[in-house]
Amino acid sequence: MLYYALVFLVVALIAALFGFGGIATASAGIAKILFVVFLVLFVGTLILRAVRS
Repeated sequence: MLYYALVFLVVALIAALFGFGGIATASAGIAKILFVVFLVLFVGTLILRAVRS
């Protein structure tokens, strides 16, 4: 999932470079959402592993 967040971030940066504002904004928003989901899943997994041990 982190891979997809990075892909959308790169797409947003390239789109912004070429002046496509709408595409850059949408890609950056998707990248932010995927990154937050990744962080929540990562922290949840860390907590579950700590509780199990």
